[in-house]
Amino acid sequence: MRSDLMKKGVEKAPHRSLFKAMGYTQTELERPIIGVANSANEIIPGHIDLNKISEAVKAGIRLAGGTPVEFSTIGVCDGIAMNHQGMRYSLASRELIADSVEVMAMAHPFDGLVLIPNCDKIIPGMLMAAMRLNIPALVVSGGPMLSGRAGGKPVDLVSVFEAVGAFKSGQITPEQLSQLEDHACPGCGSCAGMFTANSMNCLTEALGMGLPGNGTIPAVTAARTRLAKAAGMRILELIRQNICPRDIATREAFENAVAVDMALGCSTNTVLHVPAIAHEAGIDLNLETFNRISAGTPHLCSLRPSGTHFLEDLNAAGGVQAVMNELSRRDLIHLDTMTVTGKTAGDNLRAFPVLDRDVIRPIDQPYHNEGGIAVLYGNLAPEGAVVKQSAVAPEMLRRTARARVFDSESEAATAILDRLIKPGDVVIIRYEGPKGGPGMQEMLTPTAALVGMGLGKDVALITDGRFSGGTHGEAIGHVSPEAAVGGPIALVEEGDEIAIDIPGKKLELLVDAATLEKRRAVWTPPAPRIREGYLARYAHMVTSGSCGAILQWDECK
Repeated sequence: MRSDLMKKGVEKAPHRSLFKAMGYTQTELERPIIGVANSANEIIPGHIDLNKISEAVKAGIRLAGGTPVEFSTIGVCDGIAMNHQGMRYSLASRELIADSVEVMAMAHPFDGLVLIPNCDKIIPGMLMAAMRLNIPALVVSGGPMLSGRAGGKPVDLVSVFEAVGAFKSGQITPEQLSQLEDHACPGCGSCAGMFTANSMNCLTEALGMGLPGNGTIPAVTAARTRLAKAAGMRILELIRQNICPRDIATREAFENAVAVDMALGCSTNTVLHVPAIAHEAGIDLNLETFNRISAGTPHLCSLRPSGTHFLEDLNAAGGVQAVMNELSRRDLIHLDTMTVTGKTAGDNLRAFPVLDRDVIRPIDQPYHNEGGIAVLYGNLAPEGAVVKQSAVAPEMLRRTARARVFDSESEAATAILDRLIKPGDVVIIRYEGPKGGPGMQEMLTPTAALVGMGLGKDVALITDGRFSGGTHGEAIGHVSPEAAVGGPIALVEEGDEIAIDIPGKKLELLVDAATLEKRRAVWTPPAPRIREGYLARYAHMVTSGSCGAILQWDECK
């Protein structure tokens, strides 16, 4: 066993003594030792209950004859970090989480790992570590939050963000805003719609690294606890069979995950996280892969924020496996990929028919013929930009708009809430990319404000930053190269016309090349916003959003 490195032989008597100082018995030390990475904390609603999940995992490990050893990781709540300095740390935390799991699993050679995340960056961070380490591992998440109810209708966190804009424009009263605040998030779990956390939990299952149900079983149910026990038992079988993450996460498995991404209408952040996970598995997953798979994969589910259904509805309809089952009718799933069940994806999905055709549409009656995400190219985004096309109003798919230019997210949000943005504008937010931010802030506050103020079908937003999974409307992010490294978005001026053609996958700044060269000649890079600490190091090492914003010494090619 791998753990023999820290427990077997005469020379390891001191090591065993330290284990025994913690109460471990000799019998426990003779069993496989399983690291349990528990990201529980008291600042993320999706993580407040993860100690319960961890206890269930550890019970499962003991039932199967292993010895669990729990350790912790950090985690950032994107909602609480939104629209202030904290958001700069959100994406950057992904690398710290991956590194922390690596450190713990290398310093203490566990035989296997059970990874317990639930929210935005913790999930990909743990998956990146699993790929990097390549020892038997699986993920069991904490599960989604139930929807709330206010004003006689179902609501969620995004309802509150949008209500701020509605309040600022006089559409709702302080009492109505307070009611939403009190009832939108009724309890623990990852926010109730197909936002980034639930997107990544669903894609973990589609990738084969989580058991069936990982993406959709609600946090508060006994089924979630049973799933955690099953995960604890299953890790012992993965060790016995020597099934490791890179045996599961093949190129075909990543293509399965992208296909499910398109069918569900997942967060645009998946276009950052999935390539980053693939990179750790030694697989180059470029942006064209997303466009290629999107072109052939219908959008089958209308989930919040752009639709009406919640994760609890998707779970009742059969969950991720049922979506994969439906996609397999058109040969859009690689059925022979291995999963943490020890069975193939095809073997797994046969047990999960579609139970509600209102939630999971038949493949020949989709919401859209193409998948939820599109990557746009043009002189404004030579390396690509990302949009959730399934969340864009039909009349916004092709248009020309006039640029309103802001050099920070806070400036743009203030202008929107002060009602300075008009129909026909396109809000440009730049210097918020991975390096320029630094940290690539989410733009939920300005996009939600636009929707809440009734401008969601009249105003586009383009940024080298990124968006919350809760964003909907014509929100185009990850513009690459970013402004801080001299990307064309740095050259846009107030009043410039920008042509947006989402079906044609085009994003063009309607300014002639000679004028742009004159602007470039006088452009100078801005001074770094942060000069010390982790974010300064992060800004130095982070690559383009088009490469997944991974950390490398050299820029990805």
